[in-house]
Amino acid sequence: MTEHDVSEDVELVIEDADLPPRLKEEVYSTVAERDATVEEADEIATVVANRYRDTRVDPLDPVGVVSAQSIGEPGTQLTMNTFHYAGVAEIDVTQGLPRLIELVDARKTPDTPMMKVYLDEEYATDRELAHQVVWQIEATKILALGDVSTNVADMVVTIDLNPETLQERWPTVEHTEDIAARVAEIIEDSLGVSTTQQGTNVQFGPEEPSYRDLLQLVEDLREITFKGLEEITRVVIRKEEVEDGEGEEFVLYTEGSAFSDAIEIEGVDASRSTCNNIHEIYRTLGVEAARETIIEETHNTLAEQGLDDVNVRHLMLVADIMTNRGTIESIGRHGIAGNKDSVLARAAYEVTVNHLLDAAIHGEVDDLNGVIENVIVGKPVEIGTGDVDLRMGSMAAEAEPEPSD
Repeated sequence: MTEHDVSEDVELVIEDADLPPRLKEEVYSTVAERDATVEEADEIATVVANRYRDTRVDPLDPVGVVSAQSIGEPGTQLTMNTFHYAGVAEIDVTQGLPRLIELVDARKTPDTPMMKVYLDEEYATDRELAHQVVWQIEATKILALGDVSTNVADMVVTIDLNPETLQERWPTVEHTEDIAARVAEIIEDSLGVSTTQQGTNVQFGPEEPSYRDLLQLVEDLREITFKGLEEITRVVIRKEEVEDGEGEEFVLYTEGSAFSDAIEIEGVDASRSTCNNIHEIYRTLGVEAARETIIEETHNTLAEQGLDDVNVRHLMLVADIMTNRGTIESIGRHGIAGNKDSVLARAAYEVTVNHLLDAAIHGEVDDLNGVIENVIVGKPVEIGTGDVDLRMGSMAAEAEPEPSD
């Protein structure tokens, strides 16, 4: 018996319907809510089954061509600009046509990598706890902790750390001197010099007196990260409505992405957090998650331009093709188009001579199964009516009765 409260007769009617389990559950839910009779349940199930059959693709339908047209045609209307992401003025993210090209090309690194980080329970509602997560994610350079001065006479670089800044960036440590000691350790490990620390004052210099080495130490100091993830240059915290619930929560938007490191930080909700780098998602969560991200990112890119009426199944087909071998492949000559079995299909895309020459050297045979290769050689394409063999016969001859003995 299903979890919905319906009679056995109603259950039999719904179970007999030609529907997938997910749609059957929705029919059960609707019938239970309306306390429908057996006849009404049969009518509802029949209507849903008819609508479901109408939405399915007909046999021999050229789904690839239709998907390419459905995405490519509105794609010509996309703008070429970089937009502010989701109303966050401080975070710029590539949108429009450049973003769509990034996705189908499966670029290793997006032009504007970013993450949307959700927080767990108390971290999501307490601003101070949320800021603690921010300081663990955002890269804090040592130069941001205080004033740096150079004494050429004594060949010494002095960092006068700001106690308030230290306490703000590391609120879980009571004494600022302990944080200053940690700064000194990081400098020693990164620059290979010995340091002297007094309170919140740290000094160091080159082993041998050298003006050039002294200036080089100051330059190298700029690159040292004291805390946080080096790839994350900025984090913006926003208060947003809770998805599928009541109330509000703090959500972090980052400039730069380090997804695998970020989801391990205490207070981060790894089940909801995401980033716009499909390769990071693939390395961290696997190919299925990467497929979902490709669908989501392409849909959001089109929706940003007011083109969210493009059927999601076209986007799903593209994502399936890009990920069906267990890795992420681009739609191009270095990916899917360049790996086709057909020589003519590969040659029709790019670098024609190279493909034909390689195929001739290796003695490749083209079976002419696809659309492109059949168009090239002038054969009927084996889709739709092109896949059906017809022959002409005499209807009059077929209608004549056989002579009797």
